[in-house]
Amino acid sequence: MSTPPTLADWHARAAALQPLKQLLIDGRWQDAADGATLPCVNPASGQTWTSVAAGSSADIDRAVRAARAAFEDRRWAGQAPAARKRVLQRWAELVEAHRDELALLETLNVGKPIRDALAIDVPATARCLRWYGEAIDKLYDEIAPTAEQSLALIRREPVGVVGVVVPWNFPLIMSAWKLGPALAAGNSVVLKPAEQSPLSALKLAELALEAGLPPGVLNVVTGYGHSAGRALGLHEDVDAVGFTGSTEVGKLFLQYAGQSNLKRVWLECGGKTPHIILADCPDLDAAATAAAWGIFFNQGEMCTAGSRLLVDRRIKDQVLERIVAVGRTLAPGDPLDPATQLGAIVSKEQWQRVLDYIDIGRAQGATLALGGAATRGATGGFYIEPTVFDGVNNAMRIAQEEIFGPVLSVLAVDGAEQAVRIANDTMYGLAAAVWTRDLATAHRVSRQLRAGLVWVNCFDADDITTPFGGYRQSGNGRDKSLHAFDKYTELKTIWMRIGD
Repeated sequence: MSTPPTLADWHARAAALQPLKQLLIDGRWQDAADGATLPCVNPASGQTWTSVAAGSSADIDRAVRAARAAFEDRRWAGQAPAARKRVLQRWAELVEAHRDELALLETLNVGKPIRDALAIDVPATARCLRWYGEAIDKLYDEIAPTAEQSLALIRREPVGVVGVVVPWNFPLIMSAWKLGPALAAGNSVVLKPAEQSPLSALKLAELALEAGLPPGVLNVVTGYGHSAGRALGLHEDVDAVGFTGSTEVGKLFLQYAGQSNLKRVWLECGGKTPHIILADCPDLDAAATAAAWGIFFNQGEMCTAGSRLLVDRRIKDQVLERIVAVGRTLAPGDPLDPATQLGAIVSKEQWQRVLDYIDIGRAQGATLALGGAATRGATGGFYIEPTVFDGVNNAMRIAQEEIFGPVLSVLAVDGAEQAVRIANDTMYGLAAAVWTRDLATAHRVSRQLRAGLVWVNCFDADDITTPFGGYRQSGNGRDKSLHAFDKYTELKTIWMRIGD
C-alpha cells in the first residue's frame, strides 16, 4: 500500500501543476475572443498563482452556437441510450482515476481542506455522473389511458441548449448535479463556473471529451458573472438555465429570462437553516457535534449550513458548552495539510463579508461564545476562527441574512411550537433539522417546517437518490434524483386516432 501524500508532497504537486487555462468551445481549447484573462487566487496565501481566459458575451455566443449545432444534428441526443450511458460511466471512471489532480485543483481554487476534496468532493462527483449514466436507459415514456379509438403517447424530450452556472463552494459536485441529468437527457450544455473556481470545471470537461462526449455537447466558458454569466442568462438561443448561487444573483437570472426569450430558470439559492434541538433530544453529544460540524464544515460555506441553532432553553447551556468544545478543536490550517479540518475562506471579499457580519452581531447585542476573529494573518490567506454567538434573537441580521462562513447564531426557544415559528420566520426555505426522541413530534415538526429538506436526529444526511432544493427564496426545482430530469426535459403529447 502506498504512503498517503504529506503536506510537503501536496505543496510539491501544487508547484508542478499545469492547469488548463483556455475556454472549451466546440471541442477546441481557445483563448477568449478579446484575449482577456482573470486571476486565480489561492485563498491559503492570498496570492495569484495562475490565470484563465475571461470569456465575454462574444465567447458565450460562440459556445451557445456550438451547443445548438450539436443539439440540432443530434450527435449526442440521437445516440442510443445505452451508448450515452457508456460515455457518462466512462466519465465517472476518469474522474476517479484523476482524483488527486481534481482534488488539488479544488483546494487551490477555494481553500477547502485537501482531505475533504479527496474524500467527499471527487467521489461524490463520480457517483453523480455514474448514477445519471445508469439512469439513461431506465426512463420510459408513457401511454395515457384514453379510449380505444385513440393512442396518446407522452414523451420526455431534451429541452435543447442548457446554460449551467455553478458556485464556488462545491464546484465539482454542483457541476455534476446539473451536468449529469442535463447530458443524460440528451441536451447540449454551456457551463459557466464561478470566477473564483474555474479550474476544476475545465479539467472535468477535458475528461468528458476523453470519455467520448462529442465536441460541442459540453462547452465551458470561464469568466466574470457580470459579463459571461449575464450574457448566458440573456442569450436568446438558450432554452433553460440551471443555477446555484446566491438569492441575489438568482433573481438576476429571472430578470434575464424575462428580458430575453422567457427561458426556464431553475434556481438553488441561499439558505438560513434552522437546526432545532428540543428538550427531549435523544443524544445531546451527537446533536451538539452535528450542530458544530453543520456550521463549521467547509468553513461554513454551504447553502445548507446550520447557521441558526434553535435549542430548548432548558438544555441550551449544555448544548452550547459541547459545541464550543468541538469548535476549539477546529483551528484553521493550511488546506494542503492532510490533518487540516478547517481551511481558508474562498476570497478576500468573502473573508471581509464574514468579518463584517461578526461585527454586526456584536453591535446588535449578541454575545461571542467562541472565536470572532481572523487568524493566520502571517500567511496572507483568508482564515477565520470558528465563531459562535449566544443571546441571538431572530430579528438580528446574523439570524436573518446568509453569512456563508463559520458563524453560528444560538437562539433559545421554549418548546417545539416556538421553535417552528422562529424557524419559518425567514425568507429562505432550503433545509432544516430537528432532534427529538418523540416520533409524533418528529412527524409534526418536519411537516410544519417550510423547507425542501428536513433532517430528523441527524444533519446533512445525503444521497444522490433524494431530491435537493428549497422553498421560497431558496429557489425552485430540484437537483439530484430522477426529479432533476424535470428541469432539463419537455413533455410532449402525441395524439393518434387509430380507429372509429
